[in-house]
Amino acid sequence: MMKTLVMATERERMKIGVISVTKAGDIIADKLKSYYDIDFYSKNNTENFNLKKITKYLMEKYKAIIFISSTGIAVRAAADFIKSKDIDPAVVVVDSSSKFVISLLSGHLGGANELTAKIASKLGAIPVITTATDNMGICAPDLIARENDLVIDNLKDAKSISSLLVNGSKVAFIDDRKIIDCPKGYNQIKNCKKIQDVDGIVVVTDRDNISYEFIRDVESLKLIRRDIVIGVGCRKNYDKDKMKNIILDVLKQNNIDKRSVKTITTVDIKRHEAAILSLSDYLNCDLKIWSREDIRKVQNRFSGSDFVEKTIGVRSVCEPCTYLSGGEKLTGKIKADGMTVCIGKLRKCKLLNAEREC
Repeated sequence: MMKTLVMATERERMKIGVISVTKAGDIIADKLKSYYDIDFYSKNNTENFNLKKITKYLMEKYKAIIFISSTGIAVRAAADFIKSKDIDPAVVVVDSSSKFVISLLSGHLGGANELTAKIASKLGAIPVITTATDNMGICAPDLIARENDLVIDNLKDAKSISSLLVNGSKVAFIDDRKIIDCPKGYNQIKNCKKIQDVDGIVVVTDRDNISYEFIRDVESLKLIRRDIVIGVGCRKNYDKDKMKNIILDVLKQNNIDKRSVKTITTVDIKRHEAAILSLSDYLNCDLKIWSREDIRKVQNRFSGSDFVEKTIGVRSVCEPCTYLSGGEKLTGKIKADGMTVCIGKLRKCKLLNAEREC
C-alpha cells in the first residue's frame, strides 16, 4: 500500500522520520522499527517519492531524521532546509550495509550524537561522531544545556566557549544554585571574587543581568535555568498586552530573565482566560491549572480577600498556585491594575526530580 504525505500530529512529531533509497536500506529500517517509533519513507512505500520534498517535510515536522543512504545523498537532501543548531532536528546517516552510523547534524542540542550511539549499538555498527568536544572528553556548552533543560543565551557565545575548551584554555563554570556538578573540561568557581586568569566563563542562572565585573574582560556565556513559576489572577477578559507588559515589568524589576519562566499557573475558573493563554504562549512555558478545591487546602498560608472568595470561591489565586506548583516565593503577592502576580522559584528537589515531592 502506497503512503502519502499528511500533516503530522503532535504525537508524530515525537517520532523519528526514516528515509531509505534502496532495498537494502528498507531492510535496515525494518530492524529499526523493533527499537523506535518511526515513520518510514522509501521508494517502495511512498507515493510519488521525491527525496527533496520528503526531507523538507521531515525537517519541519520531526525532531529526528535517519537517512539510510550515503552521506552525500543526505547532505544534498537536507542542505536547503538547515536553519540553526537550536532549531534543526537531529540528522543521522546509516550506510546501506549498516557498518557505520554517522551523526550528521545537530549533534548536541538535537541529540544526534546520542541517537547515533544508540542506533550503532542496536545495529552492531560503528558510531561516527566528529564533534571535537566529544572526542576530547569535554562537555560542550550546548550539551550542558540539553542535559539540564537550560536555554542558551547566545549561540555565538556558546561556539566561542567551545573553541576555548578545544584549544585547552581555562574556562570557569558557575552555577549560581550549585545544582550542576562541574562538567568535564571546566574549572568550578565557588567564589566569584576569587576568579583569576581565565579565558572564558559559563554561568548558569535565571538572572537577566549578571553583574560580575570580570565578565566584561573574558569570553562569557549565560545558560538560563528555567526555574521560575508565575502565579496569576485577574479580572475576566483581561487585556492581553497589559498582562504581558505587567509581567515583563515585574520580571525586570526582580532581575529575572523572561526565558527562565517554566510555568504560568492559575485557578481552574481562569483556564480559558485569553490573556493568560497568550502569556503562556509568549513565554513559551507550561500552563498549570489548579482546582479551587486544591487551593482551599493551602490558602490559609497566604493573605486573602473576602471579595475574591465571594466571586470565585477561594480567597487567593496567585500565591497558592505558585506554592502548589513547587515555587518558593520571591515576591509575595503583587497587585497591579486588576490582576495579581506572585513569582516563585522551583525548589531544588523539584528541579532534580520533577516527580519527587519536596
